[in-house]
Amino acid sequence: MEKLIISEERTGSAHPVSILTLRGTIETTNASGLEETLERIVDEKCYRIVVDLTGVTYISSAGWGIFISEIKRIRRNAGDIKLAGMKTEVREVFDLLEFGNILKPYESASDALRDFSSASNSSTQGGTQRRG
Repeated sequence: MEKLIISEERTGSAHPVSILTLRGTIETTNASGLEETLERIVDEKCYRIVVDLTGVTYISSAGWGIFISEIKRIRRNAGDIKLAGMKTEVREVFDLLEFGNILKPYESASDALRDFSSASNSSTQGGTQRRG
């Protein structure tokens, strides 16, 4: 059983983004730490979360379930969870479970952050989109 190491960083002030960097495996025996971290972040009213999975080699059903259960509460508050940097073996399970219909994967944490930034900019500029 490998440990799960979680580190957190916050960026931005008007629309803060929490960046979680995970290392190790996410399984039944250690998933509660991830669940508690996500719950705390949401309780602190930070609804924009990037989860950097570049250091994760395995996610059990318990781990995937945490992301899915938290996404409902986060989206009710106009937020999102963006998963970044999945290794091939983790991405294969993500694709097999068809979680791409629920959570959007990103190549890197910086790509996910950029997507949050562009979403903030487009929502604050109102009226700049054209309809065809």
